[in-house]
Amino acid sequence: MQTQNPALAAASRRSTTQTRTTELVATLADDIIHGRLAPGVRLDEQDLAARFGVSRTPVREALGHLVATGLAEHRPRRGVIVTVISPERLRDMFLVMAELEASAARLAASAMTALERRELALFHQGTQVAVRHGRITDYEQLNDQFHSLLYVGCHNSYLFDLLNATRARLAPFRHAQFNLLGRLAASWREHDVVVQAILRGDSDAAAQGMRSHLSTVSGAAADYVAIQVPVPPAPRNPAR
Repeated sequence: MQTQNPALAAASRRSTTQTRTTELVATLADDIIHGRLAPGVRLDEQDLAARFGVSRTPVREALGHLVATGLAEHRPRRGVIVTVISPERLRDMFLVMAELEASAARLAASAMTALERRELALFHQGTQVAVRHGRITDYEQLNDQFHSLLYVGCHNSYLFDLLNATRARLAPFRHAQFNLLGRLAASWREHDVVVQAILRGDSDAAAQGMRSHLSTVSGAAADYVAIQVPVPPAPRNPAR
């Protein structure tokens, strides 16, 4: 029987671990981005290893990747948790996102081709079905696609990269908004303002509509996060 080369065996093990790590990062990131793992939830190595049927090594590496991307953070005595963002930080991030998306909408109003405008209009009308039936998961996906159409339609590769990077950081909070009553219909109406402005080539109105939309998203996300992760009460002053 031929004995396997130790170096090749070690390389194979490393490759397998890297593959499992990549898969874990993708799965956990998706769970965080879509709200299945809420801000503040502890990511326990042992529990995750048991859940995915792997050793703790790829889990540990996957958590390191999540921390590096900002989706998770180390906390003293708690280990790794899903990132909790302060209301002030969340507000600042949404403010930047609003300006980036307003720029994309402004550019899209003048840069989109006739075909892209028709596709945007048809797609936007099609999203009404999910709204009418209250299908939150479907609308979340359609919402992502809607914004992606604008990112592509602005025809600016650098802005495209900035938009996607910032959206990834804010994704868990953007998705959280849809758990609030009436948010689906409101979101569609806000999109409609942007779409109609783009279709008539009104750059200023498109930018203002998108800025207003992101301001509402920011408020809705902050409301939901406040419900899910309440701010602890301030300690009482010691008795004198």
